Amino acid sequence: MSERRRSAVALSSRAHAFSVEALIGSNKKRKLRDWEEKGLDLSMEALSPAGPLGDTEDAAAHGLEPHPDSEQSTGSDSEVLTERTSCSFSTHTDLASGAAGPVPAAMSSMEEIQVELQCADLWKRFHDIGTEMIITKAGRRMFPAMRVKITGLDPHQQYYIAMDIVPVDNKRYRYVYHSSKWMVAGNADSPVPPRVYIHPDSLASGDTWMRQVVSFDKLKLTNNELDDQGHIILHSMHKYQPRVHVIRKDFSSDLSPTKPVPVGDGVKTFNFPETVFTTVTAYQNHHPIHHCKAQ
Repeated sequence: MSERRRSAVALSSRAHAFSVEALIGSNKKRKLRDWEEKGLDLSMEALSPAGPLGDTEDAAAHGLEPHPDSEQSTGSDSEVLTERTSCSFSTHTDLASGAAGPVPAAMSSMEEIQVELQCADLWKRFHDIGTEMIITKAGRRMFPAMRVKITGLDPHQQYYIAMDIVPVDNKRYRYVYHSSKWMVAGNADSPVPPRVYIHPDSLASGDTWMRQVVSFDKLKLTNNELDDQGHIILHSMHKYQPRVHVIRKDFSSDLSPTKPVPVGDGVKTFNFPETVFTTVTAYQNHHPIHHCKAQ
């Protein structure tokens, strides 16, 4: 009886050892199977449309190869996705297509805007002999009129287009007939109230502005400092420079016909040297070109 008990105990000990070894072995095998399955999952992710990770050697190079003594890889899944994202979106176009919101670069497109003066040859002919612009109490339209073509706008962005006219210097002028020249006659008169002509088609999309010639032919000039018609107020016998402003919608909170044009990244200003003119109440230069001006 005692021999049977010793034999049973011995068998139980050997069986126990065998079962422990089997459990340890099976645990190692299970770990290896887990790693193999995880490696298979990663390789399947590599075939997904989100972006390739390469073959097994590439995965190992990126720290994706599982270590045999660890239950986790050297790089987590989130790290893998981050690395894959940063490598896949290599161009600005890709970034724009993958972004959830608007791309900040679109807000900096003001640098791409260009404004081209129309009838530039006519303006140059006037400029060569000294452009004179009639101003009256009731208001007088400009001739030549300011007309421009705008390019480089964001087609889906909203813009205001405006124009103001600023002094070239702080001088007052007079016309010397015997020499047919404008000469400095003294200091400029006191500043006039600021006026800005906001184009009546504002507010409009960039696509709308770019499909047309933007004309300021309805703008009028006056020497009436009490004007309440929205005309641009100027002093006679002074030199002025027209300026065209492209103003993004989100930057127009300070835009007003009776305030200076706002400045900043959302505003781009253009001027053309050939459009400088001298204000008069009657033409001083008797060159025939001046007498063909529109009323």
